[in-house]
Amino acid sequence: MSLITYLTEIEFGAGTVGELEKHLGRLGIRRPLIISDHGIKAAGLLDSVTRRIEADCPVFLDVPTNPTEAATLAAVEVYAAHQCDGLVALGGGSPIDLAKGVALMATHDRSLATYALIEGGMQAITAKVAPVIAIPTTAGTGAEVGRAALITLEDGRKLGFVSPHLIPKCAICDPELTLGLPKKLTAATALDALSHCLETYLSPRYNPPAEAIALDGATRIWNNVVTAFEDGTNLEARTELMMGSLQGGLTFQKGLGAIHALSHALGGLRELGLHHGTLNAILLPGVMRINRDAAPQKMARIEHALGIRDGGLAATLAYLNARLEIPKGLRSLGVGDQHVDYVIERAMADHSHATNPSPLTAEQYRHLILETMI
Repeated sequence: MSLITYLTEIEFGAGTVGELEKHLGRLGIRRPLIISDHGIKAAGLLDSVTRRIEADCPVFLDVPTNPTEAATLAAVEVYAAHQCDGLVALGGGSPIDLAKGVALMATHDRSLATYALIEGGMQAITAKVAPVIAIPTTAGTGAEVGRAALITLEDGRKLGFVSPHLIPKCAICDPELTLGLPKKLTAATALDALSHCLETYLSPRYNPPAEAIALDGATRIWNNVVTAFEDGTNLEARTELMMGSLQGGLTFQKGLGAIHALSHALGGLRELGLHHGTLNAILLPGVMRINRDAAPQKMARIEHALGIRDGGLAATLAYLNARLEIPKGLRSLGVGDQHVDYVIERAMADHSHATNPSPLTAEQYRHLILETMI
């Protein structure tokens, strides 16, 4: 086991979920609201948390695939009704992001939209945010150490809520919780994490420590994702994926790029309920191809670290997608021509758009979307 302090306190290693009670005490949380989902409960993972909390704590499980304003406010009502003083989020990015939204809205008075980054709300988020302990059950989002929450508002916009105060006060990263993850989710979440590492590394903001962490994280994921996909019981591979995912989350503050600008916009198509990691995996090859001209030296360093020759990152990513049984294109997920203009508009307004190595034009986004429709 390792105790890491970088942005927040992190318990990392097999069996670390057993440290939950210690951190509840450290943070002074006596009655947490547990945020998870029905799939986690059905998989038997919820008990790993509830049996370690002495108090009879409320549990909120109605978490959508893409967290919504309505679900956030419903959970806030539960939080207030039970006089909770903190949150424990167990699951993938959706329960963790929803928990961040609850931690914000249970302690702040304005409407949710006014705290969104693109609405200038970052400075309005204060240290009053309720404490969150995040326990990921996938190796993908890095949300357990991220300062952002993505929530779809009632008006259909999927917006980022960003503040250092939204970083969970503790992340408990236990790879044993991922051993039963299905192959489909193993692949999608791992490639989500890979996209975080690659986009962070390519972001033009100056942050060498973040770049070093991102490149190391990408290498760990690259070297272990196929093994974890083919043998979900391989704890060593699962551990490396979880560390790579964590490293992607630790570097978020450097900014992401066009992959996330598009996946956030596509995630706003609520009628489709699209999985964020799957979207990122589909978009990875095309965006990396476009970014080669904008950041040739960094692309070369990525390829050297991953053992790819002859500038073949985009082609190798496409091959990896096929090997991991990622859907071929957006059209297979229900995205149609009627969605293209909306997605372009939302992508160009997204906070990740500006930190692509070279921000894409509307026409570049259009070409990229149509290319991935197939």
